[in-house]
Amino acid sequence: MNIITTIILAVQMLAALGMIGLILIQHGKGADMGAAFGSGGSGSLFGASGSANFLSRTTAVLAAVFFVCTLALAYFGNLRPAASSGSVLEGAAVVTPAAPAAAPAAPAEPAKGAAAIPTK
Repeated sequence: MNIITTIILAVQMLAALGMIGLILIQHGKGADMGAAFGSGGSGSLFGASGSANFLSRTTAVLAAVFFVCTLALAYFGNLRPAASSGSVLEGAAVVTPAAPAAAPAAPAEPAKGAAAIPTK
């Protein structure tokens, strides 16, 4: 289970980094880095609107991968351990302090003025 969680976490991190890069490359408000790579030009590989569609779709796919990984990590994080694995506390060593030597108990006498309770 630990290996699966590690793989899902790695895929999630790669999807997050990919989304950050693609969002910065896209041409538009707040993402003007795309102009440096020619994404706004009509002579690019995908054409004038082709690059925008490709980047938008790739970003959407990476967002879907990110959300699926997040849901999978939440599911695996909330799984209960198997019954055979036991409790965490069962494996811990229990140390009990030694009991102090008790003084011999005096016979119980009823308090003065108290009514005696008959015993059978």
